[in-house]
Amino acid sequence: MTHASSTSSLHDIVSCMSDYDPHALPVAKAQDIIAQFIAPVQAIEKLAIRQALGRVLATDIVSGIDVPAHDNSAMDGYALNGSDLPATGIRDFNIVGTAFAGRAYHGDVGAGECVRIMTGAVMPASCDTVIPQEFTTNASEAQVGIPAGKVRTGDNRRLKGEDLANGKTALQRGKILRPADLGLLASLGVAEVPVQRRLRVAFFSTGDELRSLGEPLDEGCVYDSNRYTLYGMLSRLGCDIVDMGVIKDDPAELEAAFRSACENADAIITSGGVSVGAADYTKQIMGKLGDVAFWTIGMRPGRPMAFGKIHSQGKSAYLFGLPGNPVAVMVTFYFFARQALLHMMGANAAPLPLIPVISKTAIRKRPGRTEYQRGILTTNASGELEVSVTGSQGSGILRSMSEANCMIVLQHDQDQVSAGDKVTVLLFDGML
Repeated sequence: MTHASSTSSLHDIVSCMSDYDPHALPVAKAQDIIAQFIAPVQAIEKLAIRQALGRVLATDIVSGIDVPAHDNSAMDGYALNGSDLPATGIRDFNIVGTAFAGRAYHGDVGAGECVRIMTGAVMPASCDTVIPQEFTTNASEAQVGIPAGKVRTGDNRRLKGEDLANGKTALQRGKILRPADLGLLASLGVAEVPVQRRLRVAFFSTGDELRSLGEPLDEGCVYDSNRYTLYGMLSRLGCDIVDMGVIKDDPAELEAAFRSACENADAIITSGGVSVGAADYTKQIMGKLGDVAFWTIGMRPGRPMAFGKIHSQGKSAYLFGLPGNPVAVMVTFYFFARQALLHMMGANAAPLPLIPVISKTAIRKRPGRTEYQRGILTTNASGELEVSVTGSQGSGILRSMSEANCMIVLQHDQDQVSAGDKVTVLLFDGML
């Protein structure tokens, strides 16, 4: 996909789309607009590899050595020249020395001779094959019997540069560093790596009815759960996070919050205030401060959403205005904000994989919108994966997200699902 330049406005992008309708926007179209508008942050820092876990690599890492540095043995056994292997029966070989990992054997190995060798030891110069010790017979300090047909020439030898050759790219820019990557860097002798700086994300909830934990719960009020799920989701992404609390439905307070967030963060995520309620001033302030689109997306849960970029005091931040219902917040975050934030981090992160499984029950669905239902994935007696919904799918039932281990994704054009039909699911493991 071609991304828009950093100077392209959101209006420029959507004006090129003949079928753009902000009041009935398919999920895929909204995702495409966001992907075109977002640009990565540019700042880079250097970190010791122990500190780089979960960070985004800022440059390619090119190997400066061969790994392994020499041909070496993959087994404990005996190194020999493959041309000496017997065609039939058993041949006795004279043992002329021993090679240990870190202590090579440098002598000659002639016809009918072999070297006792340990895993990881450098292969003697004239040897190309290792026979594991369990395949040998009548071993002594001086001789060992090697039967025919147990190994072929070249077996159990790791080649120089087999893992990584000198001058080859070991890790590519944009990779999110995992434990195996730290080990790979260490194997190359790399002690420090350049990484993208952490993305700074500010978030807050809006609404007079919301109360923070520890406050008394007045009549008609609820505790704000959205900031805690957002905190967890942003933490999992490795963002630096700024929790700005609950902002009341007051225009002056809202504008001050948006300006502060814009001046101190790369991205802003809000929950609530993007629908058509009479007290929802959030949309007015968003529109006043920047280039923001307000969408009604063809999805359930989570139809209202705002997206764009706002400005204050010469600074700017991308904005994701999510719905207020708890499940809708999580769904819109995972299917819109998450990929955008990863792109801002400079990460080469593929979209979350969808897995085809069997639906245990019928699921009501009409074409024309994408539906996300909370599911419980299990394995049936035949070893096949199957999924069932958690129960009521109301967008305010946060318990259902806690009970679920996957999201059932019913695509835009999909119709009713019968028991036994295939559906696609998104696994929560490692994501939530």
